[in-house]
Amino acid sequence: MTSFEVWAPEKTVRLSLQGEEHEMERGADGWWRLDVPSAGPGADYAYVLDGEQRPDPRSPWQPQGVHGPSRVYDHAAFPWSDQSWTGRQLPGSVLYEMHVGTFTAEGTFDAAVDRLDHLVELGVDLVELLPVNSFNGEYNWGYDGVAWFAPHEAYGGPDGLKRFVDAAHGKGLGVVLDVVYNHFGPSGAYAPMFAPYLSAAGANPWGSSVNLDGPGSEQVRRYIIDNVLMWLRDYHVDGLRLDAVHALADHSAVHLLEQMAVEVESLSAHVNRPLSLIAESDLNDPRLITPREAGGYGLDAQWDDDIHHALHATLTGERQGYYGDFGSLECLETVLTSAYFHANTWSSFRGRRHGRPIDRTRTPGHRFVAFLQDHDQIGNRATGDRISATLSPGLLKVGATLLLTSPFTPMLFMGEEWAASSPWQFFTSHPEPELAAAVQNGRRREFAEHGWAEAEVPDPQDPETFLRSKLDWDERSKPEHAEILDLYKRLIALRRSRPELTDPWLDKVEVWQGDQHLVMRRGQIAVAVNLAGVAQTVSLRDVPSKVLLATSAEGVVLQRDRVELPGESAVIVAYR
Repeated sequence: MTSFEVWAPEKTVRLSLQGEEHEMERGADGWWRLDVPSAGPGADYAYVLDGEQRPDPRSPWQPQGVHGPSRVYDHAAFPWSDQSWTGRQLPGSVLYEMHVGTFTAEGTFDAAVDRLDHLVELGVDLVELLPVNSFNGEYNWGYDGVAWFAPHEAYGGPDGLKRFVDAAHGKGLGVVLDVVYNHFGPSGAYAPMFAPYLSAAGANPWGSSVNLDGPGSEQVRRYIIDNVLMWLRDYHVDGLRLDAVHALADHSAVHLLEQMAVEVESLSAHVNRPLSLIAESDLNDPRLITPREAGGYGLDAQWDDDIHHALHATLTGERQGYYGDFGSLECLETVLTSAYFHANTWSSFRGRRHGRPIDRTRTPGHRFVAFLQDHDQIGNRATGDRISATLSPGLLKVGATLLLTSPFTPMLFMGEEWAASSPWQFFTSHPEPELAAAVQNGRRREFAEHGWAEAEVPDPQDPETFLRSKLDWDERSKPEHAEILDLYKRLIALRRSRPELTDPWLDKVEVWQGDQHLVMRRGQIAVAVNLAGVAQTVSLRDVPSKVLLATSAEGVVLQRDRVELPGESAVIVAYR
């Protein structure tokens, strides 16, 4: 027997099941319900709303796309083999960000399973999937999702995602899923037709804001929290990355994020494994990651753009847009020791003071996810060029060394570990001509304002833009790529072998810098980098006993409390 339930407080709803319509009963809470003994898994259904058939706002399966009927799905039927899985905590872990559609040529969950051994050999702990809930079209970044409870059918649907998670757990890898709760995508968003899912108060850059604190918002919040719990419970996912939480407009006394953290903590206790919530936020507000006992929201971590901007601007010399305040070695020193650069300090990009400082003695570095590259910082460039297309191999190695020896939770973007030559561009496959044209023209206008010619900006709707963004796995065996891959493996292995490199306490990190060089000391280990194009002698302030890793095969010379470093290189030394 299947129970059909849908919230539509101001509407009349009927159930269409396998082509036949059935009357439903409305409860005082605005929910319409009907139990159908004969409806089992695999049955197609829709709700008749204003004379039109609409998919279920909580549909678990959309096999015919977001405009088609929903399908009954039994979560209990999947044959899980991960009963001994105890989870992966975020502290001490290395994350790996992946887009299912471009990770492999096939672009499916099952094809991604075949590449998991590569991630195990690399040494990562948690695989972070860009959003996989259903969106209109065949391929997309995933941030246009509209059927929030249904994994995208082209990737493999509900069973495909479960096979991926089950296989990952079997190889010792945790899975983090990127989820979007700040807006619905532009096509196929039927939930707002049923009830007040959208806020009357305004919008964000991606669409109408979700109703988190207006009339009817209690059920909307429940919709989101139930979705959170579903991924963690029914799909055995180990954590969620919450997209752009600064766009969650919520003035409630208990913010949605705090409510989320409370209920996830309860679920974690029940399933007896760590469950992580990671926020993407540009607020530089430590309240997000401050424990609830100390008056915060209680999230486990947040993405830290300031670390990325400091690394990127220092290595590339770029200063346009939001990179304007970044790029100095003083800035890099600040983020390596304090996580935020803007901490109630002036932001020229925003034209105001921004952020709030953290308490370095109480806020551990593992609560900040740091990266040299990610999907946004690559894909939102006009041509989707990776940092490896700009930097010399030497500086690329310097960046990787700083990232993977930092006191933060490091994250890699797929292919970064071998300096993939494929770009990662902005791509869509909107079937509606008007929407497709709006995306094409909007993208061109956006970059024309920054001096890019129209012909230089890839057409998001062109299938070739999507195909160009797929990884070329054969590159790994080519010498210039194999060399980078070997370095990433050695850096991750060293990070795991030395407790100083996973120690999260920022007040223990000491940094000093000079003319185009910087040293970061972490306990009995020091990381020295030379950004200049010529050799330099760098002070280590103590006499090291040995070199643990050098990015240059030759030219590194220890001279008591100094080290001679070749141009554009890094060295990691141990004092004992």
